[in-house]
Amino acid sequence: MTMTPRVSQDFGPDFGSRSFALMRAEAGDAWRAYTRHAFVERLGDGTLPQEAFLHYLVQDYVFLYHFARAWALAVVKAGSIEEARFAAGTVDGLLNTEMSLHVEICGKAGIAETALIEAAEERENLAYTRYVLDAGMSGDFLDLIVALSPCVLGYGEIGLRLAREAAPETPYRQWIDTYAGDDYQDICRKVAALIDGATRARLGDDPTALARWASVSKRFRTATELEISFWDMGLRGGGKAGSA
Repeated sequence: MTMTPRVSQDFGPDFGSRSFALMRAEAGDAWRAYTRHAFVERLGDGTLPQEAFLHYLVQDYVFLYHFARAWALAVVKAGSIEEARFAAGTVDGLLNTEMSLHVEICGKAGIAETALIEAAEERENLAYTRYVLDAGMSGDFLDLIVALSPCVLGYGEIGLRLAREAAPETPYRQWIDTYAGDDYQDICRKVAALIDGATRARLGDDPTALARWASVSKRFRTATELEISFWDMGLRGGGKAGSA
């Protein structure tokens, strides 16, 4: 690609994706509000109330189920066997690996998996997951992957930063280490490469020259704003945490 996005020092790694770097730069303040949200900062310094964290985990368990549905839709929307294989593998990883972290942590707090499965969705959860699914239903593979990417890559950025900056005594170290870990960081690099490949295949080598780029970038920013709302929901669930 010929894009040369200017990336602020406020941002973390671009995981090798120039498409992601440009969309993130265009999202601007929204990206920083997401990745440095009060919920995130309090995970790092250990001041997040446990009830806020558990409320978030329960909702995130529900979110990941619908996230897996969206990646399953990506198999249908894929334009190549490589895209389809990656999407199918991601569905397996979400359902059988990432969701198990939530089950483990909640189980230690006395919350059974049946309670996670039966949890009512908060409105922010509904808005976000259905937005992503609609992106896939009404658009193509690129629309869907762009809507999915702030979650995947934002958590990778957050995990890496908190691994460096978090207080040693934070009780949320397991969560931080999961998203800072080699396995998750490898997923981020692969998703970043997927985004670049999907962009090139559908928009060519200079996608920003096409009118469609504006809608793709807007979709990324909207998903980012929905991530902010999800953190807001987590704080609200804690009662004592206040607002971002």
